[in-house]
Amino acid sequence: MKSLGSMLSVVLMSLATLAFAQSEVHMSSAAPVPSEAQKSFTTMKSLAGEWEGSVTVAEMPQMSGGKPMHASMRVTSRGNALMHEFQEAGTPLDATKYDHPVTMLYVDGDQLTLVHYCDAGNRPRMTGKMSPDGKAVEFALKDISGSTEEHMHHSVFTLIDANHHTEDWTFMMKDKPIHAHFDLHRTNGSAW
Repeated sequence: MKSLGSMLSVVLMSLATLAFAQSEVHMSSAAPVPSEAQKSFTTMKSLAGEWEGSVTVAEMPQMSGGKPMHASMRVTSRGNALMHEFQEAGTPLDATKYDHPVTMLYVDGDQLTLVHYCDAGNRPRMTGKMSPDGKAVEFALKDISGSTEEHMHHSVFTLIDANHHTEDWTFMMKDKPIHAHFDLHRTNGSAW
């Protein structure tokens, strides 16, 4: 009787191991369907690289057409975040003298999230959605940490081709919108 019990235990363990192995194979063979947020994030990650171009500020023509702007975008955190840094081209990375905002993009649950670490000292958080044609990702304000008097409020990234994109950023200055349009071209030949 003791050997029958031992044999039954071995058979049950073998069946459990086989069932677990089959479920692992089934789970790994079925590729998960990416969410809309993940598709949008993949589109944004295609912008990884170095970019330069002009800026046009509709409400402040004196700020338009000056020194080119430089944007650096890099995929980080094992592919889970995209870091976007802006600065005037040719200026040193000296945050005490020059603007140098940093923006982080990542998927948070079912939303593509953008957090802008603004030179105004606050952190607007926006959520993004891809346009139906897949060529633009638009971000709308969700909330802000810090002062709301002056803050980044909205942004749109539009992909022209692999080496050209535009960024439109709306900054609220005491409830008055300031629109900045960046026309950027890739300065290095590699994408992520």
